[in-house]
Amino acid sequence: MNFLIIPFLILPFFPVQISFWGFYGHALLNRQAVFSLPPEMLPLYKRELRFISENAVNPDRRRYAVKGEAEKHYIDLDHYGDSALYMLPKYWAEAIQKYPEDSLRAHGIGPWSAYLTFFSLTKAFAAKDKTAILRLSADLGHYLGDLNVPLHTTKNYNGQLTGQAGIHGFWESRVPELLAKNYSFWVGKARYVSDPQQALWETVARSHSQVDSVLRIEKILSLQFPVDQKYSYEERNGVTVRVYSREFTEAYSLALDGQVERQMRASIRMIADFWYTAWVNAGQPDLSSLKQEVVQEEGLRPDPKLRVREHRP
Repeated sequence: MNFLIIPFLILPFFPVQISFWGFYGHALLNRQAVFSLPPEMLPLYKRELRFISENAVNPDRRRYAVKGEAEKHYIDLDHYGDSALYMLPKYWAEAIQKYPEDSLRAHGIGPWSAYLTFFSLTKAFAAKDKTAILRLSADLGHYLGDLNVPLHTTKNYNGQLTGQAGIHGFWESRVPELLAKNYSFWVGKARYVSDPQQALWETVARSHSQVDSVLRIEKILSLQFPVDQKYSYEERNGVTVRVYSREFTEAYSLALDGQVERQMRASIRMIADFWYTAWVNAGQPDLSSLKQEVVQEEGLRPDPKLRVREHRP
């Protein structure tokens, strides 16, 4: 969705979207995952905690700078019909044999791309390439977090097909923005994932199974709340913007029975598990021996000619 920002004016039509999982949230998920890693991985990950957290947003920045990045963040399962999870090959090489590659990319390649990033991280560990390890860890955390967002698994990703425009930012931004301070993010120690590709698709299936409740409950509550109670106004950076009210947000979270918190915890667990599994598969290299040099930030310059699927959240 495009937003017109006019200083000192009230924007009357749609609630603001502050991409929680896109910015602060992705950093939070990556940061929390570090504390689930075993002692052998902590010499690197704790020392580079700031890098791994701050660079968790790089894949979102890359959407506007690198062609082919946008489709890595989602998959429209419903494009393939009710049997999508059974029809779609779990391996990319088989998928492009069954479907045209440009069609697959047009409807998102999230789980396949996440596995490729995981495989690349495994190779980086084996090579003891510190820069690649850190950048790929940050990227992988982002992609895994996205796959745990139900609206990243449907073509109705922002409620635009059901008259619920803005629900994407509401679910992944406004709810945690107001309520995450009360969430519990400790998920225990990282566990080895014996079949990463299967785990990725199970995550997509679990996320997609929640799309109906994400949309249905918002629609039911919207009938119960007058517009002046559903929304409120806040000033941000000198601009008055319309946001979902605290009352509506709390009612939505209650009706969802803690769904957002569960998905954030699932993201943290999955990120830690996949980092750990990549390290184990690489032979458990000694990370304390890696050089102390500063890892350079990824240079990204927005491409004004690059359109990102109508600025899909």
